[in-house]
Amino acid sequence: MVRNYFRLSVLGFALMAGAMMPVVMTAQTSKPAPAPHPAPAAKADAGKSDASAADLEAIKRPALPPFKPAVPKRIQLANGMVIFLMEDHELPLIDANALIHGGSRGEPADKVGLATIFGVSWRTGGTKTRTGDELDDLLEARAARVETSADLNGSQMQLSCLKGDFDFVLDIYNDLLRNPDFRQNKIDLAKDQVRTTIARRNDDLGSIAARESGKLGYGAQSPFARVPEYATVAAVTREDLLGWHARFVHPNNMILGVTGDFDSADMEARLRRMFESWPAGAEYKKTDVTITPPRPGIYAIEKSDVNQSEIRMVAAGIRRDDPDYYATQVLNEIFGGSFSSRLFSNLRSREGLAYAVGGGVFANYGHPGLTLAIIGTKSGTTVKAIEGLYREIDGMHTHPVTTAEIQKARDSLLNSFIFEFDTRQKVMFARMNYEFHGYPSDFLERYPKGVAAVTAADVERVAAKYLDKSKFAVLVVGKAADFDKPLDTFGKVTTIDITIPQPGASPPR
Repeated sequence: MVRNYFRLSVLGFALMAGAMMPVVMTAQTSKPAPAPHPAPAAKADAGKSDASAADLEAIKRPALPPFKPAVPKRIQLANGMVIFLMEDHELPLIDANALIHGGSRGEPADKVGLATIFGVSWRTGGTKTRTGDELDDLLEARAARVETSADLNGSQMQLSCLKGDFDFVLDIYNDLLRNPDFRQNKIDLAKDQVRTTIARRNDDLGSIAARESGKLGYGAQSPFARVPEYATVAAVTREDLLGWHARFVHPNNMILGVTGDFDSADMEARLRRMFESWPAGAEYKKTDVTITPPRPGIYAIEKSDVNQSEIRMVAAGIRRDDPDYYATQVLNEIFGGSFSSRLFSNLRSREGLAYAVGGGVFANYGHPGLTLAIIGTKSGTTVKAIEGLYREIDGMHTHPVTTAEIQKARDSLLNSFIFEFDTRQKVMFARMNYEFHGYPSDFLERYPKGVAAVTAADVERVAAKYLDKSKFAVLVVGKAADFDKPLDTFGKVTTIDITIPQPGASPPR
């Protein structure tokens, strides 16, 4: 649902996907000794390199053109349904996406996994007149797609088809949207898929670290961090899914966006005929969630079948509408969000401590993100890697950011920004997200201006505010017997049990 459109860096993708996978690369533990007498050729090459650098600096770079994304047409029907239309005549295709309020943040604690099962079996369960398998055949014959999913904030229904098939596919879309059947065999299949995920969730080192650091950041039973268990999945019934649909899937609780090869006036008339008579439902009320900042300390998870360690330092983050958002974007680029960041340059490139490394103050649309410092290292350099992260956090205060760092960070963010919105469909989805979460309609256009205005003083201020060593919970996942020093070097260690409760056991409290 909530697609994060901030710059995906070496770290960003892993954070948003929920795991930090080690880069398949051997970390260097020592540096080659320099040659005692550099050869004349080496001196000549160095001279050429200096000249090339000077030539590059002399190049005059033109200013970036103003950012003026296409603006979709916004329509609000009498029943409260919001529709965005964006014409794109490059290809004879039409795509549609409905965002619907009501996600896993509102699940009952004893039925965690309900939204996931709903999102899968909504499509596979078919409608009252057609099974999901029959829908598969009808859509595949036209190279069309109708899919459903659900996440923390709500559910989605997507459509993609050739322009000539749009009326036929839209009828299927409307039928599935309003008349799902949730056949029991497809519910059972969706539950099996979730149970398989539960059974495998402790296989991967990075996945464990990502999941458990989220629990440290928000609380183990917070909707932002809790995970399904066998007992909570078993508790979900067909009646729950039908009730979830009846509770949330109403025209006044959704935003429909359509992009593609069509005429906006014709499309508006078509959608009005289909949806305007649909009665409005109960007004959506967002579930309030209290967030308790993570408790500082050292936390350990034993995984004896690995020769690596995953380390997560976790503290409170921000929402995207926080006044500090733009300054933290620049801070992230300098601290740990790019190949030229301090974390990457010092801990990976110079010291050879990291398979993967990164960090920053992360922001979500609907709830605060987390402040994270992440590193994957060999078991034998675990404590050294933690010390390295601490040192780099300290360095953000003792070695203020330079003018060159600020300029490079801003340029990098602004130069890459346009590629995140290089299609009309991406712009459309961004505007739908702003509407969905109650952000200003011009939030997208504000980003370049906000980043360009960030100063060194702004970065130093947010670094002091969010990169506070005393506020971090430090999680280490790995084989303790192989660490270079005991973790209690840093103080008392709290052990986290990640044993999976077996079927029939009570859900964790």
